[in-house]
Amino acid sequence: MDSDALAGRVVLLTGAHGGLGSQAAIACARAGAQLILSGRKVPRLNRVYDAVAAAGPEPMLYPLDLEGASPDDYAQMAERIGAKLGRLDGVLHCAAEFAGLTPLLHTDPAAFARAIHVNLTAPWWLSQACLPLLSQAPDAALVFAMDDPARVGKAFWGGYGVAQHGLAGLVGMLHAELASTTVRVSGLQPGPMRTALRAKAYVEEDVQRATDPERYAPACVTLLSSAGVAHRGQVWAPDA
Repeated sequence: MDSDALAGRVVLLTGAHGGLGSQAAIACARAGAQLILSGRKVPRLNRVYDAVAAAGPEPMLYPLDLEGASPDDYAQMAERIGAKLGRLDGVLHCAAEFAGLTPLLHTDPAAFARAIHVNLTAPWWLSQACLPLLSQAPDAALVFAMDDPARVGKAFWGGYGVAQHGLAGLVGMLHAELASTTVRVSGLQPGPMRTALRAKAYVEEDVQRATDPERYAPACVTLLSSAGVAHRGQVWAPDA
């Protein structure tokens, strides 16, 4: 991985204290990115801050709970990034909400709505707020980390599974609308990762067979860098 692949670029990363998010943050810092780390768990966010600061440029922290944030909150976020850093070259969406496998018939309506909102609606609201700032960059990237729709479209995946199908559709739709602009849209579909989210869906032995999220951190750097043009408009599955 090119150690200067993201030099001079400002990147906003949501879910920065999660399994993939934390590894992606460290990899992006090592590649030279100036990061804005966002997440809802401040103590864990602070730990990622320390790791990122040791790996590259000192990051900016922006605690935010996607479940409760409004469009105005995202607009304020974009305004503050522009005022403090002067630019935004990339957004990497790694935040996810998954309560566990449940039959749709027995799913709590609020839990279903929460899964749709955190995994689909909130990422779009944030992206919409950031697009004016992204469009000022000569080469900007909007990247959505997502699960395999074919896998999570099966029984019991509930609102989370529905949202993943929505994300895949959003990538294609946004790409069609932004294809003539300087903003690249793409998705990243990692293979099975050893994360807390996956542990809620699979028994322990299956979790142990999954891969460390660090394996997919270089792919995050690629999609955010100029090399990501090769995956413009696509959902990239590095293991495929």
